[in-house]
Amino acid sequence: MDYTARIEAARQRMAAREIDLLAVAPSDDLRYLCGYSPTADERPCYLLVNARAAAFVVPSLNAAQAAKHVRVPTFVYTDADGPDAALDGARRHLGPPSPRRLAVGDTMRADFVLALMGAYPDARLAAGSEVLAELRMRKSPEELDALRRSARHADQAMREAWAACRAGATEREIADVAAAAFKRAGSQEVLFTSVASGPNGAFPHHHVTGRRLAVGDAVTLDLGGRLQGYASDITRMAFVGEPSARYMEVHRAVDEAVRTAIAAIRPGVPLRDVDLAARGVIERAGFGEYFIHRVGHGLGISGHEPPSVTHLNALPIEAGFVFSVEPGIYLPGELGVRLEEIVYVDGGGARVLSELPREVYRVRAA
Repeated sequence: MDYTARIEAARQRMAAREIDLLAVAPSDDLRYLCGYSPTADERPCYLLVNARAAAFVVPSLNAAQAAKHVRVPTFVYTDADGPDAALDGARRHLGPPSPRRLAVGDTMRADFVLALMGAYPDARLAAGSEVLAELRMRKSPEELDALRRSARHADQAMREAWAACRAGATEREIADVAAAAFKRAGSQEVLFTSVASGPNGAFPHHHVTGRRLAVGDAVTLDLGGRLQGYASDITRMAFVGEPSARYMEVHRAVDEAVRTAIAAIRPGVPLRDVDLAARGVIERAGFGEYFIHRVGHGLGISGHEPPSVTHLNALPIEAGFVFSVEPGIYLPGELGVRLEEIVYVDGGGARVLSELPREVYRVRAA
């Protein structure tokens, strides 16, 4: 990845948005700009970028490691001294004039923001996403390659999670199998392994429990890891025993919603049309009130990042966008069905990263 080019692209975006200084703390934004982010804790740490220069403020315990990744002048402080002198040195290095608009990373700690406000009391704050969201949405060929490799790991984790599904197995046991599969494949992180069985499937963001799978259970498996800095995300279904007619009715509606949404994706189409395409299918099937979230989110360095694929977002789709298509139907106290594909957009439309089918995985009852 060309991190120098990314910082220069951020400068161009800053100029277009009339932002004089960008401040990014340890986060996925910092990974995007530098290929590195130190452990986030209470010690202030910033990458500061203006039109002419850049500076990195870092606590001494992270300085040696940061030096291997960060190629801008660095200002180091110790726990004993505190960050004020280092921040002042960075401010003088960046030079006058004092910024009128200061964009801070969207996930920056409040105390970090307050320290910056003390250093630049006359600056008006702006969200860092004004600069970085548009850049991060457009994936380079190198990023797409990383996302494809990450998706292969998620596919393998799903295969092993499916194989672990059986009557009597707990949600937690299956989640642990999926996590082990990510690690064995070489993923650097396991981001989430959500297993929701039976009525727990009606919770879109279910927290894994010790509930045991039983015959007649639908099982939602939502898995994600990180490989070489890039995330994966996939959701598939299993069913213990022979799927009921009720389950298959819901599954078919969700799968049709996925196919219809993917067919709607092409450069120039507003993102809202993708959400509305999926939503229309589910509404016509009679389950509209049970589709209770947007159809998708961006994926890249972060598991959730722009763009938001919602019926409120009129942003035109561009080649290079990567996002999820994951409609779901959630029937309280009964079951839930969600199917998720990650797609990237090229000139011809949407391409799916996963190689796995979306058919329900049938678990033998005995």
